[in-house]
Amino acid sequence: MKYKAVISDLDGTLLNGEHKISEYTKNVIKKIIGQGVKFIIATGRHHTDALCFKNQLGADSYLVSANGSKVHDNENHEIIVHNIPKDLTEKLLNVKVSSDIIRGVYAGDNWFTEIHVSEFDEYHVESGFKPKVVDFEKLKGQEISKIFFISENIKGLEELEKELRANQEFVEKLDITASLDNCLEVMIKEATKGNAVIEILEKEGILPEEAIAFGDGLNDKEMLQVVGKGVIMGNASEKLKALLPDYEVIGTSSEDAEGHYLEKLFK
Repeated sequence: MKYKAVISDLDGTLLNGEHKISEYTKNVIKKIIGQGVKFIIATGRHHTDALCFKNQLGADSYLVSANGSKVHDNENHEIIVHNIPKDLTEKLLNVKVSSDIIRGVYAGDNWFTEIHVSEFDEYHVESGFKPKVVDFEKLKGQEISKIFFISENIKGLEELEKELRANQEFVEKLDITASLDNCLEVMIKEATKGNAVIEILEKEGILPEEAIAFGDGLNDKEMLQVVGKGVIMGNASEKLKALLPDYEVIGTSSEDAEGHYLEKLFK
């Protein structure tokens, strides 16, 4: 089947180990776009950050960011917004976390952190998008796109996730997911990549079975399930592989596996 749309995650999927799209993969995708195929990026990254990768590909299509909290059209107009309301933002910011867990917040055009983390710079060399260091007390009166927690203390993140899920209001109103084993993300319930992809395909008159998607994290699960074919990266979360045991697993992002797969698929 010749697919009419390709949906791709960025980190761990389209981006290689240097957090870049290789020239090989860029060329493959540009040829596919030239055939009239819609290429849609669906990422947990902030819109401003992800836009540079869309521009590198010359993708004349939609951009899903912050795990579906925002969708921008081909002219970079914001067409879908799903924010966490002020009251829930305050409750999330009041959750105590250990000192080895770093919190980040996306709000509007901004990315906020409480301390500067040099490791963030490596992930955002291409876009130059960097967080602003602020006192999170000042964010309690705002709507936000998402809050995320990063740590190499995986058990600590798992305990934090259990704590969040023990709150019935959080479970009913929020989507709590892991984009990576060391990154726990929280958005409003409606904000998922899967929901965003469904809305986009409907707007474009493309059937779900006419789309193929690539991902590597638990935040990609719904997106992989709502399309005709979902493809899992070899470097993907083992939890994702276990949840979707019948899905095809290909090579790793550092091997340009998505690019090779697409080249063979579209010839």
